Order: sequence, then C-alpha cells, then structure tokens
Amino acid sequence: MSQFDTVLTGGHVINPAADFSGVADVAIKGGKIAKIGTELAAEAANVIDVSGQYVTPGLVDLHTHIYWGVTYWGIEPDPVAARSGVTTWLDVGSAGGYTWPGFRRWIAEPAKVKAFALLNVSSIGLVAPTWELSNLDYCDVDLGVMMVEKNRDLIVGIKARIDASTTRGTGIEPLKRARDLADRVGLPLMVHIGTQPPTLEEILAETRPGDILTHCFTGNANKIIDDAGVVFPSVKELHDRGLVLDIGHGAGSFSFDTAEKMIGQGILPDVISTDIHQLAVQGPCFDMPVTLSKFLNLGMTIEQVIACASTNAAKAIRLKGIGTLDEGAPADIATFVIEDGDFTFQDVQMNVRKGKQLLVNKLTMVDGEVLEHAEEKPLMPWAALPEHQRGKVIPVRQVAG
Repeated sequence: MSQFDTVLTGGHVINPAADFSGVADVAIKGGKIAKIGTELAAEAANVIDVSGQYVTPGLVDLHTHIYWGVTYWGIEPDPVAARSGVTTWLDVGSAGGYTWPGFRRWIAEPAKVKAFALLNVSSIGLVAPTWELSNLDYCDVDLGVMMVEKNRDLIVGIKARIDASTTRGTGIEPLKRARDLADRVGLPLMVHIGTQPPTLEEILAETRPGDILTHCFTGNANKIIDDAGVVFPSVKELHDRGLVLDIGHGAGSFSFDTAEKMIGQGILPDVISTDIHQLAVQGPCFDMPVTLSKFLNLGMTIEQVIACASTNAAKAIRLKGIGTLDEGAPADIATFVIEDGDFTFQDVQMNVRKGKQLLVNKLTMVDGEVLEHAEEKPLMPWAALPEHQRGKVIPVRQVAG
C-alpha cells in the first residue's frame, strides 16, 4: 500500500508559514498535507509532475463578494477558484443579519472551496449596489450579535463600507455601531474607505489594532497619503500597532500612484485581495493572479505576494490551518508559473503600467482533490463597468487565455 495518496513532485514550494522557499515534493494523505520533503514520489499512489511551477498554499482572498443571485455584486466562487488558485474565500459584508441564512444555505455549504464571511453591520447587506447604511434602522447591532453567536463557524468578522455613497447623510454613526458590534462579539472589523464624507480622520478614530483597512491603496478622497505622497502619521502609527492594510482592488479602489508611493516609503500591503465581484471580474482586476502580478511588477518578490494572499490573510481573520502547507493542514494547494513577456496592467482609473511578469495558475486543489474547471455563470444584466472603464479594459493572457 502506498504511503501517500498524491505527491506533487519537482516544484518550487513556497510555504510562508514555515518561511520556506525551495524545490521540494508535497505529499497528500487523506485530504491533508502529509509531508514536504524530497524523493517522495516513489511512495505515492498518484504523482503529479509540477516541475517548473511554484507550489503554494491555496490562496486566501480576504475580500470577495460571492453571494450570487441575492446581491448586486456576487459571483460564484468555484469556477473562478479553479482558474485562479484561491481555495479560501472571505465574503465581506454581502450578507447582513436578515440575509445571512441564505448565504449559509445556498453559498457556503454547497461550495467546494472554503467560504467564510464578515457580517455586514447593515441588516440588509449588499442587496443593492450601495446605500445600505443610509437608514440607521438597518444598523441593528443586537441582530448582528445574535447572528454571529449562532454562526461563529463561518462568521469571522464584521464589515462596514464607510463612504459618501453608503452612508448618505448618516455620517460616522454606522461605523460607531459596527465598532460596537465587533467589540461585543470579539471579532475584527473591516472598514472600507473611499470617498468623503466621513473623513479619514473620523474613520481612524473608530479603528483599532487588529482591524482591517480595506482599499488601503485607493486613490479616492480618503486615500492614506497626503498630496505630497507621504503616508499620514495617524495611519502609520495604527499600522505599526497592528492595523492590517488590505488592498481590495475591485473596480474602484486600487491606484498605481498610491501603491508606488506607499511601497517607495517601505510600507507594503499586509494582504493582497481582489474585491472580486460582478464588475471587477471584467477587469482591470480580473482575478487574484492578475492582481498579484501587479505587485510583482511593482517590485515585490514572489514569496512576498504569496504570503500576502495566504498566511497573512488567514492570520488577519484568525483562521488556523488555512493558507499554509504545514503538515496536517488541509491539502488546499495551488500551482503557478511566471510567464515572461510584455504585459499591460491598469488600475481602476485605467492608468497603465507595463510589466514583464504574469502569474498564471496551472492547478488548484481543495482537500487534496483537483478542482476541475467549470463554466462561469453569465454576468447579471446590470453588471456594466463604470463609464470611464467601459471599452478601455485591456485583457491579459491569464483571462483571455
């Protein structure tokens, strides 16, 4: 009898949790990582040759929207996972207290990937494109506490989108209620920043170490750098104390200019996430490999970007045994190659940066089983890109494939 069910052999393994990067075999037994070592193929019932590929933990996307069919934004996770290497999906705020049961029943439980969520402080969640915080009656903290306590296996934090569109005159009060909810249930709070009001200063006053500031490299009014491109001291101080800086690329929240200035000051993102949804999947975000490629071409190493989309993301939401290739962890695995060439990348304002490297997913495994490619559902009829992006998105090989 073979010692292992499957061995991935000959690849360059990157396991940020163990600070390991080098050529090795990865052995799987019973859906778990059994061993990382050398010359393991002879002991396997099934051998997959991944020579010339990077072998990484299945990626953890800290900012997604996968409540398909109920919300404005949601996509199905499994088909995108199969072509992108994301095996753990965190839906951030699509479901509120009243819409949560459907997310559990129809999204999280049937998915082949692992699906967790942040509960929206708004009880209606993201049924519409925005406005969910414009009526304070929706910000029912007691309801939120009740839903978290009944669903701690899947709800791992709280979400609040705090910008001019979502609040519509309610000011900072929705964030105060989200703060109260997060504190009462003892979970991290993810705060979305974008346009004003409220101001960044008002938002930071309600933010604590261990919270997540998503869209951290935005170019909108609440960007975290001043007009000279210097990071605000209040942001740096909070970051030094443990505030998590998360990209959340999306269709409106990533600026090359902000990214270049932040990285130039030695401040890298803690987490690289997509904010993938009905619009973002059309570009210029597209998916996780394209998003990670932008940071490779901004000077980060392959080890750094993989850490930002695996170990760091899991740590931010306190998930143990996820985003790692450590022995005993679920055998959630992705493999990639880096293609060399002349590639064009865009931020959400369609600013262009040329790059020489494109990360391309070759294999995705969940619990030791290959996730087969599947057709993605057609976009919703309302899923039109913003006018400034329409007809201007430049495809890259990973998507056009």
